[in-house]
Amino acid sequence: MSLMSSGLVRPHSSKIAFLHRVLDGAVILFALFIAMQLTHDLEFDRHYAQAAAWAVMLFLTFGGARQIYGSWRTESLPRAVFATLVTWFWSAMCLVLLAFLTKTSSDYSRLVTMVWFGLTPLLLAISRVGLRVVLKSLRSGGKNTRTLAIAGKTQLGSQVLEKIERTPWLGMKFIGFFDDRLAARECKDAANHVDGVGRFDELVDLARAGKVDYVYITLPMRAEGRIVQLVTDLADTTASVYLVPNFFIFDLLHGKLASLDGIPVLSLHESPFYGVDGWVKRAEDIVVASLILLLISIPMLIIAAGVKLTSPGPVLFKQRRYGLHGSVVEVWKFRSMTVTENGDKIVQAQKNDARITPFGGFLRRTSLDELPQFFNVLQGQMSVVGPRPHAVAHNEQYRGLIRGYMLRHKVKPGITGWAQINGWRGETETLDKMSMRVKYDLEYVQKWSLWLDLKIVFLTVFKGFVNKNAY
Repeated sequence: MSLMSSGLVRPHSSKIAFLHRVLDGAVILFALFIAMQLTHDLEFDRHYAQAAAWAVMLFLTFGGARQIYGSWRTESLPRAVFATLVTWFWSAMCLVLLAFLTKTSSDYSRLVTMVWFGLTPLLLAISRVGLRVVLKSLRSGGKNTRTLAIAGKTQLGSQVLEKIERTPWLGMKFIGFFDDRLAARECKDAANHVDGVGRFDELVDLARAGKVDYVYITLPMRAEGRIVQLVTDLADTTASVYLVPNFFIFDLLHGKLASLDGIPVLSLHESPFYGVDGWVKRAEDIVVASLILLLISIPMLIIAAGVKLTSPGPVLFKQRRYGLHGSVVEVWKFRSMTVTENGDKIVQAQKNDARITPFGGFLRRTSLDELPQFFNVLQGQMSVVGPRPHAVAHNEQYRGLIRGYMLRHKVKPGITGWAQINGWRGETETLDKMSMRVKYDLEYVQKWSLWLDLKIVFLTVFKGFVNKNAY
């Protein structure tokens, strides 16, 4: 979690969140009513009433899980709308599944259902935009605003202020910095100083007088004693107090808040595939790999025959690679070279490499040599989407040169990946090229979602198979 990427944290009004839920429920019901009127002018009987109730309940449940009623005000509008559309998609899929399992699909008009499923996300998106415009107008006009003070005139404090100034619709009115040590060095009456730096006791007095609604503490982590004392003093006020940890001292700014039996902790290096997400990822791999293998079974037989007939040696080449948690796995490929190097030192394929067979060159340029890896996916050794596996020898070489290199092994290696569709594939003859590949791999680990996987699979069809850097 980072201040720069996720927006300034501020409490969310329960009243607005409740209104938001009521509005969404009304939109879903209104969309169903319009769909019935536009098609068959049907009667809103108990069947449709049950469907509407289930739709609202599912949408609010999924929406709560995706936090669309929490941080949506500090999210960009496109991200908020996209999260809403995804929530409705899963709600609609569950409705279809529910109708199938209860054998009640015949009770509903297919035309009405299709119009309802298509109209609802459109109206939900419009309502999101409208509500955002109204709130932005109110807050920019000075209504529903709150005063905010920053304790600690630090680089992090300046970044918080910059965020506030860029987003006036948040409704935050900044009243100044407060920092004991800086104020003591500048002048006695620091609150009236040109830089606006006041003392902590002045901040506490303002909070007690009800002139400060929110206090963001941006002191460095080493100032633990000062932070504890300030928090203790502010406990005698009604101000809401928030600590903004300086996550910028770490290389990775995408940590996630977690709890260890009630103790708050910040995870910096963690696999995204624990619990339900792990099941979703495995189910995705099995379904996608099985479907693809059904489609490519005949082409794979033709390729196998081509490999066997055009050069001596085995059809398949099994190379040792690092897999999940750094364990060694054997990755399958159609043999594309006259050699099957798998030792402690492996030379990457280069342009006009004499080891590559003519047929193998075609396979490598089109990535068809990697098709057998779908069997690795079914075996659980790889995923359809993930960081591309490197030879063990290359891993040992680069893990000492690129900081955080081994973090790409927090997930299973993939047949295609975020780095590949962004152009970082093929030979890595320079350290910068490998660094960029690792950068995109770590970005994938940090931002994984089912929709990102599907996006990568879709883009691979157009950008991932044939590449000028593949030889």
